[in-house]
Amino acid sequence: MAVKITDICINCGACIDECPVEAIVDDSENPTGEEIYYVYPDKCVECVGYYDTPACAEACPTEGCIVWDECKPGQTCREDRGEPGTPVIE
Repeated sequence: MAVKITDICINCGACIDECPVEAIVDDSENPTGEEIYYVYPDKCVECVGYYDTPACAEACPTEGCIVWDECKPGQTCREDRGEPGTPVIE
């Protein structure tokens, strides 16, 4: 997974509207059953080729809600990404 939404998510919907590849679903569609929004790891491209930074994190009003996750082989990941668990936008 490229980015991850943490449990401090307030379910506002700002990130869903900004995702250029529709990788984010709301809490009712979260496959883990958690009541937070979810980023599908196989769809997220960290906005590479779309924006300078991940648009979901730019749009999110909750500081530290969207963090970097492990970049797995075969996934599109930014070269300038932070360490897993650190906020995408600080």
